[in-house]
Amino acid sequence: MGFYRYVRNPMYMGFFIGWLGLWVIFGRANQAALTVALVAVVAVALFVRFYEEPTLQEKFGADYEEYCRNVPRWIPRLRAWGR
Repeated sequence: MGFYRYVRNPMYMGFFIGWLGLWVIFGRANQAALTVALVAVVAVALFVRFYEEPTLQEKFGADYEEYCRNVPRWIPRLRAWGR
């Protein structure tokens, strides 16, 4: 399960953290870039909440519900979740 034991959306988190790091390193975090990033974060959050999670709930049922109760959507756990 890897990173999915700590947070439900590690690929999205890694992508946004990576871009944030590049902006900090290269000093490109201007108003336009931050606005685009905010729109992207909101779009991804809405996609996850209203499409991805209901689809997974329908497909995996009680197992996915248990996973959601134990692993946060965006803020990683400090300790890995073990079933």
